[in-house]
Amino acid sequence: MTTRTSPPAPHGLLGPAPARCVLLCLASTAATGAGLLLPAALGRTLDLLLAQAPATRWVLWCAGLVLLLALLDAAETVLGGTLDARTTAWLRRRLTAHVLAVGPRATARFGPGDLVARLVGNAAQAGTAPTARAALLAALAGPVGAVVALGLVSPWLAAVFLAGAPVLALLLRAFARDTRECVTRYQEVQGRIAQALSEAVGGHRTIRAAGTEDRETARILRPLPELSEAGHRMWRVQGRASGQSVAVAPLLQLGVLAVAGVLLARHRITVGEVLAASRYAVLATGVGVLVGQLSGLARARAAAGRLDEVLAEPAVRHGERGLPPGPGRLELRGVTALRGARAVLDGVDLVVPGGTTLAVVGRSGAGKSLLAAVAGRLVEPDAGEVLLDGVPLRELAHDELRRSIGYAFERPALLGGTVEEEIGLALPSPAPARVREAARTARADDFVRRLPSGYDTLVADAPRSGGESQRLGLARAFAHGGRLLILDDALSSLDTVTEARIADALVSGGAGGTRLLVAHRTATAARADAVAWLDGGRVRAVGPHEELWRLPEYRAVFGGGEDAADGGPA
Repeated sequence: MTTRTSPPAPHGLLGPAPARCVLLCLASTAATGAGLLLPAALGRTLDLLLAQAPATRWVLWCAGLVLLLALLDAAETVLGGTLDARTTAWLRRRLTAHVLAVGPRATARFGPGDLVARLVGNAAQAGTAPTARAALLAALAGPVGAVVALGLVSPWLAAVFLAGAPVLALLLRAFARDTRECVTRYQEVQGRIAQALSEAVGGHRTIRAAGTEDRETARILRPLPELSEAGHRMWRVQGRASGQSVAVAPLLQLGVLAVAGVLLARHRITVGEVLAASRYAVLATGVGVLVGQLSGLARARAAAGRLDEVLAEPAVRHGERGLPPGPGRLELRGVTALRGARAVLDGVDLVVPGGTTLAVVGRSGAGKSLLAAVAGRLVEPDAGEVLLDGVPLRELAHDELRRSIGYAFERPALLGGTVEEEIGLALPSPAPARVREAARTARADDFVRRLPSGYDTLVADAPRSGGESQRLGLARAFAHGGRLLILDDALSSLDTVTEARIADALVSGGAGGTRLLVAHRTATAARADAVAWLDGGRVRAVGPHEELWRLPEYRAVFGGGEDAADGGPA
């Protein structure tokens, strides 16, 4: 069961720190207000000095306003920096949690490289949105307040400015639209480059072995001209907007000053008011500030749009039921799973009796790993349902589901803690005795004890082969326990002796619960209680290995090589 609605942003436009955002808005507005009062105070001071009247109080007012502006500017810098950092951290936590809630579908749609680009770069850009909004509010308040101040000096001055204001408004509107389009394109190309780089890093051994480093470098960097064009277009848009605005703004300022000169000659305004009007004309045409703020907000909104694409992916929803007492009987009813338009699993019906071991075999692409993922609800089937002890997995509470089903994979993720912490990863409070018993079952105890600090060795400092990493993953699954244990090709890197011992432990119930085992070797399939033979996304047959072995098509699944020749019924 999934939901198609994007998770709501609990803090709305103010972000995760609304109080800090409000303070930033107040500081920016206060700075704008002080900036609007300063020209009037300077004009009044000039008039008093020209009239040789006492002006000490107004000089002090001017000095106080300058000091206040400096303090408010410092406050804006501190508040803006901390607000950006808090918002970025909140976005990254939210995006990470949602990607984990969506599961493999997020990686399948966006790719790991693009997801990283969105999480690192786009989240940082989107995190500036609350600050950009506050700065834009202040940037808009400045010109509006300056026009009002011009009107207070003389309505004619405000009228002259307002005659040309619509031109400036149209220029700014076009700039905001074009900037958003350019930034969105730029960020999309960045994501494609990041995805290609991620793919190359994951396959670096294959690339080196094939000697195709230059070809892969060219593939990764192929979108660079497109990225360069998008970047140059952003600068052209900003430069064109600035140039057009600069061409219009001086004309408006000259018009205001010309009318002010006429009014001064007619003794309608004073010299100090001409000084104030000249400053207000500059503030009213402060398009450069607006262009910068609009550009920053456009980048933030474009980045937020890329984050929203990920957040719009439906997260898996869980029920509230628990499991009744039972042996761990697993049942798949009419399970269909699509990859694109292809049904990798097509109406699969399968029952694994509680307490038994079922090996799943099939040719490459038959759907074995996808079946293993569906069986533990790592992937949601497109049709059908999966039940554990009679309860549909989608109705189980999240904690109940994960507590009841353990996994081991071909390439276990060892996340950087100590060996003991990695083995006990799924346990709320792992007991050392349980961790060591699981390691012994996985035949990992001997090599762990030879590490520099034994179980306290950091995984990053633990030299190990692929098979030893796989044994640590198996130990983690055995320590997890639960009613159902799913091993997705988790024995592939083990030597035959170790694999045989672990397989014997699985069949004898040493790992506990019901076991679903994706197998590629005949020796592993032969030790299972039963084998499910997948062929073309369907279960072709279920039965003991020695019975299925009589079928030539079944033997062909194992390649007909030495392993198959040695893997018949003992």
